[in-house]
Amino acid sequence: MAITILPKTPRTDRMGTARKTALLWGGAAALAVAGITGVQLLAQIEGDRGIAPLANSQDIQVSGITVDVTAKTGAQARLDGWKLAEKEAWKKLGGPDMAVESIDAMVSSVVIGHEQIGPKRYIATLGVIFDKAKAGQYVGAGAGSGPRSAPLLLIPVLDSGGVRQVFEVRGPWQRAWAEFQAATSPVDYVRPTGSGGESLILTAGQTSRRSRLWWRTVLGQFDASDVLMPVARLERQWPGGPIKGTFTARYGPDSEVLGSFTMDAASEQDLPRMLDEAVTRVDGLYREALATGQLRPDPSINAGGEALDRAFAELREKLMPKGDEPALAPPPPAPVIRTEDVSGAPVEAVTVQFATPDAAAVDAALAAVRGVPGVQGAATVSLAIGGTSVMRVSVAGGGERLASALRAQGWKVSGGGASLRISR
Repeated sequence: MAITILPKTPRTDRMGTARKTALLWGGAAALAVAGITGVQLLAQIEGDRGIAPLANSQDIQVSGITVDVTAKTGAQARLDGWKLAEKEAWKKLGGPDMAVESIDAMVSSVVIGHEQIGPKRYIATLGVIFDKAKAGQYVGAGAGSGPRSAPLLLIPVLDSGGVRQVFEVRGPWQRAWAEFQAATSPVDYVRPTGSGGESLILTAGQTSRRSRLWWRTVLGQFDASDVLMPVARLERQWPGGPIKGTFTARYGPDSEVLGSFTMDAASEQDLPRMLDEAVTRVDGLYREALATGQLRPDPSINAGGEALDRAFAELREKLMPKGDEPALAPPPPAPVIRTEDVSGAPVEAVTVQFATPDAAAVDAALAAVRGVPGVQGAATVSLAIGGTSVMRVSVAGGGERLASALRAQGWKVSGGGASLRISR
């Protein structure tokens, strides 16, 4: 771009024009950067990511039943095929031996996925829906006196091509769980849709976290008591060829393995069938764990301050050198904290901001605040790993007494009154 400057233009005007031009270019660059950053942030949560799960109706549904029946007429073959599908569906649910007429009386509808009707032959893929009021006493969550689980957050992890994903893109493993009729299971699955901000919170990396405080925050957003992590690893022999699937049922923040199995699919077209059967088998592993008492919420996730204090005390005992072992260097003297009588002081709510570069920093800050005499409760209201988190503290004596006690522990405290900021 050529810029022409008139000879009679004063130097001061030229300098002013240059400054204006620089400001305009700088403003345009800032707007461009802001626009690009906004697009990048928006792109992280937009797009076709989540698959909404099927609504858990009160009926019991069994899908994917294939029938091939011949009869004198096509209509008779179709009717016989439906009754055969009802019988097969009843077997899949594990129902007791009953006459076909008794099973048919409990069926509310037959769902036709695909069908071919010939003069004397009927080929179809069907689904059967049983009325839970009639069939629930024999099959499903209402059968017998088995226990029902607490609400458990479901995070289906797909490992394919060396990449682990949950809700980053729409995957076949997530779809299989979304289409699973969870009303037939005694396990109370909490199935996120994966849309919006859920794709940023529930990632494959989240399943490897061990911090109970972090899990408590995540589970609280979905009203769940613990977490289930079914993992599907797909290995393709060649593009379009057979697929080997290894499926593992994991449970809890420690990713405890409850069971594992392998299955094969002949091609990509056969993959949905294999994944649907795998979901049913994984659900069976979770059912067995529930029946044997393994599928219980981890008490350390929802533990109160006293339980955490006991856990920290046990950890300190394990990490501190034993009395009969010589220490390399004498430990620094612990700060002396005078116990104050706070029985008559009024209880006030104080907001405390603290830096949290990792999960250990969250644990340390909460432990320090809960150890102050007079603190009746401390809980995070905003958790930001890598940034600044916020906790709400109920303390007798107010923020000044809390700040003084934290300074005695070696913390740097700024602010005052009902708003404090602490750091190491």
